[in-house]
Amino acid sequence: MKRKTPVVLLVSLLIMFASVVNQTRANTCTDGLGTCENCDQRCKAKHGPSSESNCDHSLVMPLCLCYYQCAGPTPTPTPTPPKICNGGAGICSRSCPETCCNTNCAQKFNGGHGFCSTLGNFNLCQCQYPC
Repeated sequence: MKRKTPVVLLVSLLIMFASVVNQTRANTCTDGLGTCENCDQRCKAKHGPSSESNCDHSLVMPLCLCYYQCAGPTPTPTPTPPKICNGGAGICSRSCPETCCNTNCAQKFNGGHGFCSTLGNFNLCQCQYPC
């Protein structure tokens, strides 16, 4: 009898620490929460107020089981926008205003566009393009 108790305890612990088991009916999941002490409170604290608990006495040591709605399928991730890199295309001036800067960036970088940006005493042509 002394050897049965550790085996039963080990099986109970495996059930207790087993990850959430998805049941095929109505997207209901089950979570073993260990002993039945404060079973309903622990179930609701872990899985929300709509969860239901049950104390399974079929084992030597009663086990708290928590039933709750499984989360739906995870949404597919949205595509990440392309990374934007920065470059330069010279200096903006009266002879090369913003439109000229934009044209220079488009020619220099694939998919690039440009804008004039003042830095100290300089009016620089800044380019942004997908990396």
